[in-house]
Amino acid sequence: MVVTAQMYLIVLPLVFIASCVDAIAGGGGLISLPAYIVAGLPPTLASGSNKLSASFGTLIAAIRFLRGGKVLLLPALCAAGAAIPGAYLGAQLLSVMPENVTRIMLLCIIPLMALLMLLRRNAPDHRREMTPRRLLLCALTGLGCGIYDGFFGPGTGTLLIMGFTWIVGLDTVTASGSAKIVNLASNISALVSHLINGNILFALSLPAMLCAAVGGYVGSALAMKRGARFVRYVMLLVMAILIIKLMVDYL
Repeated sequence: MVVTAQMYLIVLPLVFIASCVDAIAGGGGLISLPAYIVAGLPPTLASGSNKLSASFGTLIAAIRFLRGGKVLLLPALCAAGAAIPGAYLGAQLLSVMPENVTRIMLLCIIPLMALLMLLRRNAPDHRREMTPRRLLLCALTGLGCGIYDGFFGPGTGTLLIMGFTWIVGLDTVTASGSAKIVNLASNISALVSHLINGNILFALSLPAMLCAAVGGYVGSALAMKRGARFVRYVMLLVMAILIIKLMVDYL
């Protein structure tokens, strides 16, 4: 597939914004995956290319959160361990899904995940004791989110933040930092599947990877200083534009 200047102009700035948003509140894939599709990539190739760029942005954000002491490792590692096989399974399911069905699913799931992002509220830190039951719940959350991440992706970070907030009682910023560990594990697992199946457009996703790294660095810094609220409305505005474009292309 030939990469044009217009594709770079669409994908690169939106991947930067997506990575910044993802580092703060999760849900960056709500912007970056549709950006690849709007640029003209079929859904499977868009998903694989998005996984490559998103993984690097998540890695940078995870390092920043770890250095800032905003990661609770035990529940994060339990969820990450379960997310790895889940993400691989989800990516394998995507590779056999008909393209038209995938597009319809995107049009249904993206607005729903954007709504969840809008409704999610910041929570105080009231950490609960890490009992075997809670660790099992973290693992099950990681497994479910891993399957979803490998199959679709956008909104996985938001679901993980919700899970860590409800199950573990973490504040929003620490939940976001812990979610990055799980996101990174599931992204890498799904990425391996996409690499095996040849579902990555390197000419576009490698430059996007650099934009994602910068976005992850900036977003994680903002999350630890200012929180996530101010970014949500910008993200929803961008999402509204992209959803309209997807609907026009589909119809």
